[in-house]
Amino acid sequence: MNHVPRQRAALLRLVSLLLQYPDPALLAARDELAEAVRALPESPARASLTAFVAWFGDQPQMELARHYVQTFDLRRRSSLYLTYYLHGDTRRRGMALLTLKQRYRVAGLTPPEGELPDFLPVVCEFAALAGPATGEAPLRQHRKGLELIRTALHEGGSPYALVLDALCGELPELSAAEQSAVADLALVGPPAEEVGLAPYGPPLTELEVRP
Repeated sequence: MNHVPRQRAALLRLVSLLLQYPDPALLAARDELAEAVRALPESPARASLTAFVAWFGDQPQMELARHYVQTFDLRRRSSLYLTYYLHGDTRRRGMALLTLKQRYRVAGLTPPEGELPDFLPVVCEFAALAGPATGEAPLRQHRKGLELIRTALHEGGSPYALVLDALCGELPELSAAEQSAVADLALVGPPAEEVGLAPYGPPLTELEVRP
């Protein structure tokens, strides 16, 4: 009975790791990541991650870094900062970030230095740590944003779409109304109001390109 929560946590931790910038430490762990994916129970999520780690394991470091930056840092529609899709660069986003940070603190999770609390790998790590009820609440709250990222990655032909497939497949399906809202969000974008984010770093228009 205890295997299912552990397996779900393992899946979420893998998603968290695979969506991080491919620095030397992550690249050095490619074999271990592939082994961890193989250890997951048979599921569509495992099949998606298996396909992803096969691609990830074959790419040169510079190509992976270039693809990651172009995919996530330079395209707003596939940014990994979830509150942006719900609130845009507004005061409400600042409050959402603060609430998320407080939720992490209560659970004993400290986000990496210099990283926003709505960064999807951090959100997935929290989900793995705190469990389905509390931990996955932010993922459910930002389900429409996740679907927009997933759609953008598929449209762009990025293998990272496979990782979002694995994650979204474990979350509740979108209703027809939510699917319509995702389409509207893709068309018009989130609200814009360039204030209220000073404590959390620059708005996404000023994202710093990684070395």
